[in-house]
Amino acid sequence: MREIILDTETTGLDPNRGDRLVEIGGIELVNHFPTGRTYHVYINPERDMPEEAFRVHGLSAEFLSDKPRFAELVDDFTAFVEGARLVIHNASFDMGFINAELKRAGRSLFPMDMVTDTLSMARRRFPGAAVSLDALCSRFGIDNSRRTKHGALLDAELLADVYIELIGGRQASFGLAEAGRAGPRAGGRRAATPQRPVPLPSRLSEEEILAHAAFIRELGDKAIWYDHLPRPEFDPVALTPQ
Repeated sequence: MREIILDTETTGLDPNRGDRLVEIGGIELVNHFPTGRTYHVYINPERDMPEEAFRVHGLSAEFLSDKPRFAELVDDFTAFVEGARLVIHNASFDMGFINAELKRAGRSLFPMDMVTDTLSMARRRFPGAAVSLDALCSRFGIDNSRRTKHGALLDAELLADVYIELIGGRQASFGLAEAGRAGPRAGGRRAATPQRPVPLPSRLSEEEILAHAAFIRELGDKAIWYDHLPRPEFDPVALTPQ
């Protein structure tokens, strides 16, 4: 299953009153694993930047003035999300802006049934509790200290972690999440995952290891597997059972 964790930044709150997209960030997941593929663009909104919006994301009209217009990047954007389910926090907001831009560019609109709204998921799971992205990061012990201002790609990265927690955490990600996100809590922090004194022997054949190495190389240099396997070349011989 292919999913795109998506976030946007805008000039304001209402696309029907002339507000425009200024940034899109996306993270690709396949079967709930980040593949290393991302999408990130700044967009010339073809208008001024209200001070209220600038305080949120720090993107000035001057900075955006030489960036591509949405119509110039719509093909790349739609190609990146094609065939995927979108995962968005407060989806009606982002989808309103995305569809307004698609309409302006003369393209077909995205249906809401292709979207999973993590805000709705969080409200069902934690009724009455704060469910902003920052609040959910705090609840799940996700480090959001870099989020001094809103940014589409950073927020998409944080939302990817939140989404995995909302659908079951380590169990949903097959236990390959970073250790800081795993294990039971102890004293308000997550306890370290205990390690086996002697690792279990590999049950993989040499043929399987070589086939997996070839698959990893196809994913590119940013594939998440490189966080757990040797770099830069990923030497399958080193992992061959003795």
